[in-house]
Amino acid sequence: MLVLGIESSCDETAAAVVFDGRRILSNVVASQISIHSKYGGVVPEIASRKHIEAISAVTCQALEDANTTPSELQGISVTMGPGLVGSLLVGLSFAKGLALGLDIPFLGVNHLEGHVAASYLMDDPPELPYVALVVSGGHSNIYLFKKDGRHIMLGQTKDDAAGEAFDKAARLLNIGYPGGAVIERLSRGGDHNRWKFPRAMKASLDFSFSGLKTALVAEINKMGRPFADEEIPDVAASYQEAIVDVLVEKTIKAAQDYRIGNVVVCGGVASNGRLRERFYQAAEYVGIRVFIPLAFLCTDNAAMIAAAGNSHLENGTKGSWNLNAVSRWPRMDSE
Repeated sequence: MLVLGIESSCDETAAAVVFDGRRILSNVVASQISIHSKYGGVVPEIASRKHIEAISAVTCQALEDANTTPSELQGISVTMGPGLVGSLLVGLSFAKGLALGLDIPFLGVNHLEGHVAASYLMDDPPELPYVALVVSGGHSNIYLFKKDGRHIMLGQTKDDAAGEAFDKAARLLNIGYPGGAVIERLSRGGDHNRWKFPRAMKASLDFSFSGLKTALVAEINKMGRPFADEEIPDVAASYQEAIVDVLVEKTIKAAQDYRIGNVVVCGGVASNGRLRERFYQAAEYVGIRVFIPLAFLCTDNAAMIAAAGNSHLENGTKGSWNLNAVSRWPRMDSE
């Protein structure tokens, strides 16, 4: 199938054309980072307005880059949740209107399923069964994907997600936005053993990162002053290592507990260089294969949404015209 993917769950307006769920013909992303950076985070009302302004042009560019006309499309896959309702509605409404005008099926998909589907776009995609870590600004979940494709959640964050923990630390340190990218950059050359930050819930496959932020606040309060510029690289490296340690250890443990030889790591935080390095090292040590999409496929994009919807559309699944945006989608379990 030739599928158009549309993604607008947060602050990226994206459209992509994907063939057969595996080959990217185009992948266009309009980012709002420069707009939201002065606020230190995404402002939902601004995000939805910017999606309205960008979505038509982004979709036209995706079709042009793919050398495809609208009449050649065989289906549309669009993010219906989880995410910011106002942002989701822009993409969902646009997809419905386009599908209606072209008389082709459309499908609403889970954004997290899209992140996992990014691994199908790799040159060497994973084979079932596999354990998948979906780690982003709003989610830190571990799933088991079985041989038949059904999946169950093995672990999830009980409070802050990993990406959220990065953003909160960046605000506390006053070092910029988005937090994960800034902390990764500043941590290069820093000593990740300089500060001993906690690793929570070691006996469980669930995550908890709120205490990590609290520990950072405690360090600042103990010193009675902000960290000096020369201290920031060590703080950033130590804080990042605390997050990476937990993500790697729990995901590898899940694979070993369920005797699974393949691990998929996806979501925005999976673009972090230190996380990727540690996963490759740990997987090699225990004899597990790890699959991490290229960085541009880890952050929000529409190619992954097209890939996620492709097999459903091929099987004849169609979205209802009454389909609505879902701001919270607590579980992605299929059984």
